[in-house]
Amino acid sequence: MLLFSLVNCKQGNAAKNGNKKERISFKPVFDINYIEVARRLDNGLSFNEDGYQLEPTWQIKFVSDDSASIYSPTKKASINFPMARGIDSIFYAAKVFFKVKKITRDSMLLQLIEAKEDSIDLRGAKLYMTFYAEKFIKDVVHKDLATLKAPTWRDTMFVKNLTDSAEKDYSKAFFARQPAVVSSKSSSVKVETLHVTGNILETNPTDNDYMYPTFNISIKHAKKDFYYSFSVTVDSRGGLHYEKPMVPGNNLYYISHSKAILDKYLKRYLNVKPGSTLGMVHPSSIYLHVRGKKDM
Repeated sequence: MLLFSLVNCKQGNAAKNGNKKERISFKPVFDINYIEVARRLDNGLSFNEDGYQLEPTWQIKFVSDDSASIYSPTKKASINFPMARGIDSIFYAAKVFFKVKKITRDSMLLQLIEAKEDSIDLRGAKLYMTFYAEKFIKDVVHKDLATLKAPTWRDTMFVKNLTDSAEKDYSKAFFARQPAVVSSKSSSVKVETLHVTGNILETNPTDNDYMYPTFNISIKHAKKDFYYSFSVTVDSRGGLHYEKPMVPGNNLYYISHSKAILDKYLKRYLNVKPGSTLGMVHPSSIYLHVRGKKDM
């Protein structure tokens, strides 16, 4: 319903202005397998200030003007999705709006567009996806996909600057692309890493796995039963620093007791390998659900 209201609204405005525009047609590029090789912000970077990495993961083939075949990394197969076309080179497929900036039989540049209620935002944050045709990669580019998709030196310098800032101020800790790893060094403490199941178009693990690495921790032989949820900064040496509780409000009792759990149990009985991005170890956050069980 949203899609058709957006398309109709755009077409209605064009007609009122006497500016008749045709819908984009993909007929000249039917059945060409396009592989995404870069996904970047308008500043040319594939990382933002939170450490989130824009990864090129899509493969798309336009089967017709109303159908696109998109590869699912989770299913390891291509899936046909219905596609709707609007004016101004805008189309909609797999629950995403795109604007075609450039398309040839060799390559394609798409802009991701955000939908807000009954309109689409063309003025917000710019995010671009670059695709090469599979045949173009094989016959002309002569590079493997890992090389084509690799972060640039500008990405590396950007992450280095983030790392330098976070080392000076832990409040500037950012997502670690290789998240911190937590394990137990005591038979009385059990650690379980939680994983988020993504949708069929996401890679595995999903973004949430590195953005919000979460652990269930069970402690036996505690002095009393307890359960606390809180976030912690892992510094570049694996040290743990209390951040904040993961419950509403500013409960001082909850904060003081969860800090005590961190100091008394977790710092003593956990092994923590710090997170890293592009080979650089840096401070990052982890999220803990800690349950203590008193002996019966």
